[in-house]
Amino acid sequence: MSTRTAPRATRVPAAVDPVARLMVDVSLAHLDRPFDYVVPASLDAEVAAGSRVRVRFAGRLVDAYVLERRAVSEHDGTLAFIERSVGSEPVLTAETTALFRAVADRWAGSFVDVLRLGVPSRHAGAEAETAWPEPTPPGPGRPAEAGLARYRAGAAFLTAVGEARAARAVWSAAPGESWPDRMAETVRAALAGGRGAIVVVPDARDLHRLDLALTANLGPGCHVALSADLGPAERYRRWLAVRRGTVRAVVGTRAASYAPVADLGLLAIWDDGDDLHGEPRAPYAHARDVLILRSSLTGAALLLGGYARTAEAQQLVDSGWAHEITPERAELRESAPRVAATGDDFEQARDPAAVAARLPSIALRAVHDALGAGHPVLVQVPRRGYVPSLACVRDRTPARCAACSGPLAATSGHAIPACRLCGRLAGDWSCPECGGRRMRATVVGSGRTAEELGRAFPGVTVRTSGGERVLSDVEAAPALIVATPGAEPIADGGYGAVLLLDGWALLSRADLRAAEETLRRWMNAAALVRAGGRVVVGADAGVAAVQALIRWDPAGAASRELAERAELGFPPAVRLAALTGAPGAVAELVAGAVLPDDAQVIGPVSAGPDLERVLVRVSRSRGGELAAALKAAAAARSARKSPDPVRLVLDPMEL
Repeated sequence: MSTRTAPRATRVPAAVDPVARLMVDVSLAHLDRPFDYVVPASLDAEVAAGSRVRVRFAGRLVDAYVLERRAVSEHDGTLAFIERSVGSEPVLTAETTALFRAVADRWAGSFVDVLRLGVPSRHAGAEAETAWPEPTPPGPGRPAEAGLARYRAGAAFLTAVGEARAARAVWSAAPGESWPDRMAETVRAALAGGRGAIVVVPDARDLHRLDLALTANLGPGCHVALSADLGPAERYRRWLAVRRGTVRAVVGTRAASYAPVADLGLLAIWDDGDDLHGEPRAPYAHARDVLILRSSLTGAALLLGGYARTAEAQQLVDSGWAHEITPERAELRESAPRVAATGDDFEQARDPAAVAARLPSIALRAVHDALGAGHPVLVQVPRRGYVPSLACVRDRTPARCAACSGPLAATSGHAIPACRLCGRLAGDWSCPECGGRRMRATVVGSGRTAEELGRAFPGVTVRTSGGERVLSDVEAAPALIVATPGAEPIADGGYGAVLLLDGWALLSRADLRAAEETLRRWMNAAALVRAGGRVVVGADAGVAAVQALIRWDPAGAASRELAERAELGFPPAVRLAALTGAPGAVAELVAGAVLPDDAQVIGPVSAGPDLERVLVRVSRSRGGELAAALKAAAAARSARKSPDPVRLVLDPMEL
């Protein structure tokens, strides 16, 4: 660790000594610009473009990052010295610096906020290490006809990646596809062409599967897996291996989008509709959109993969910016599961109670047949817990806590209902409307579902997956697996049947993406069925999402979703900004912004206690102007030290 200190002189004329242009680590909108500092002779060899330093700023010693060295400064006043250097490892590259700036500008954020997402905290011990395992030369790989090449346009995409061409594609994976192997195949093509690669996945389970596939396909030491679960030392060690150019392939969760891979040839993301790809910290950029932006800046190939397809991905296809990679119809007919809806006309005629029953006869038959054949059965339930929502038996009034008005829930069939927020027991609850004291379940969780299935199929093992207990895989043996969306374990050989229960709970959510998200969750679960397996979905067969699942048509569903959003004026057809904060603060920011001519201000509406939200909508071509206008208004409020913050999100995931 280097901490050499500069001379104690505080300021010198701007043109006397060489200077460094740097960004100070201060998250204030009006300070999102470079500052020039003098590089003292004692630090001349250590201060380089991309390095960390410490400087005196507004009377405090703060971290800063050097953007470039200059012979003279354009500032006509006097400049302060850099106080000291921090380590000898440059953490920025010209490419990542440009990316951080572009992300900050597109989402109306600050450079240092993006930098914190893309550059892990320094660990001196890891930085002192110089050795990294020598990569093993990749093995022969798998036959091309068994991989992505069997898809329409798949072989052409792999060829383009190997030849370092800027191919962009949206891949609709076939049911039962081993997507980690296909992603490993594309990474191998990029490395064979002498380029680097980044693959982003939603969570740690997917990362583990992809990590194993890459090790098997490339050999040990040819890639690194980056995630927050590694711990600061190991994460920084792996990140440095990428920054130093020792490793040229990176897989990880959303922060891996910013990995400093040299000479990028491939950027890929799996299941871009998963909300885990959305960054919860400012400037709230989605990993998919960061990769799209990075592909434009670097000319790297781009691959958006998934069983389902988002409206954003479909827009790339419709615009011609990306091409489709889809399975051949013959293969799709062989691999797609047989899907039946509990609410279709045939089932209603056969079983009139099927519409009201949570486990109708068609679902019970599918489970019985699969268990009889020796296969496990997956049951997807939208919510975990036992009974997470209760209501009055008489008039269906939601049961609320008398202390905090939180929703009441039950943790077992014999437990006293308790508040989900404050934990207060509600044994003396009575309905505020009719005075009744009996409650019924309005939503059934995974625990209650497992209990019901255990009674329906005595002697069969029932396991749950969700929350803090997520199963990674299950054996190919008769068993019932009850899982929440995203927590479905992989079954050896595939499931014999999949039940998608309580479809109404997903489809009726008050969210712009409810139908798209429901179909994504259904397809991800249905794709785990073995060839010839059955899928039973608990929803009306006439619902568009159910029809798309039955036909296994993610492209058609995405096209319809995109057309509906364009008609209503919602993203991705337009650029939308959501401003949330105290009423006066939101109004002040909107009034101070010089918005584009076509801007529509929608609201304000209540967004919680003492909070309101305003939406600002513009055409896609004016999105850059909107971001710049809102950022300038936020900077003006920051400079005035306005007390109430405003949360500014462009293209929000939830509406």
